[in-house]
Amino acid sequence: MSSTCIANQPTKAEVVNINGKNIYYEVYGEGTPLFLLHGYTQSSEIWRDHVNDYMNEYQVYLVDLAGHGKSDAFTETLSIKKVAEDLNMLIQHLELDKIKALGFSYGGDVLYQLALINPSLIESMITVGSLGSWSIKDHPEIEKSFTYETAKDYPWIKGAHKSDEQVRIMFEQFKNYSIRLSNDDLKKIKTNVLIVAGDNDPGVPLAEVLRSRKYLLNSDLWIIPNVGHGGHDAENKEAFVHVSKIFLTSKTSQ
Repeated sequence: MSSTCIANQPTKAEVVNINGKNIYYEVYGEGTPLFLLHGYTQSSEIWRDHVNDYMNEYQVYLVDLAGHGKSDAFTETLSIKKVAEDLNMLIQHLELDKIKALGFSYGGDVLYQLALINPSLIESMITVGSLGSWSIKDHPEIEKSFTYETAKDYPWIKGAHKSDEQVRIMFEQFKNYSIRLSNDDLKKIKTNVLIVAGDNDPGVPLAEVLRSRKYLLNSDLWIIPNVGHGGHDAENKEAFVHVSKIFLTSKTSQ
């Protein structure tokens, strides 16, 4: 128990002002920088159980993306591209020239944008439940059920953010969640990408998975059977960590 607690203490944790907003991040371990990015309405807390799995090989960065966690609440219309621009500025502030990254859902969408904004930055990245293209307008059932009024039903929200008002704004901005990568956009991404998709994920159609796989020129695909949106956690965690380490180690250059 004692060694686990010590290992989970960040070597650095701070809030920095990026593009006029406060962004929170934590750092664990030493080595090649590895960024772990969370989903929408989540925070960096959702990756905490993965820190020990990676920190012996990597310097792990947990980031509260714009609008979430200990970072400032949204003050303008949600834009995935702007969130990626903030992340790019944070990485420049940290004076990092190359990174590797894992992104779940919203975090994956941000990574695709980051790969377009700063093409030489990401050596390799793994996205889970994300293809860089997603619009709430295509999923009216989610828009209707996933609301501020139902926030209490989602355990990852409680205690993960600075205030109830921040949570309310996140749900208010969810109606603006829309991003689309064209075939040409995908071709421009030279980063090594592992696409991880559950075959039962209602938000990530397999037709879109195959489109991304076709046009991402340096991509691999892992479709996990009998899995929904999160193929990196719960009973899949051990297999995910194993496969992700192999991919991140073998894909070291663009």
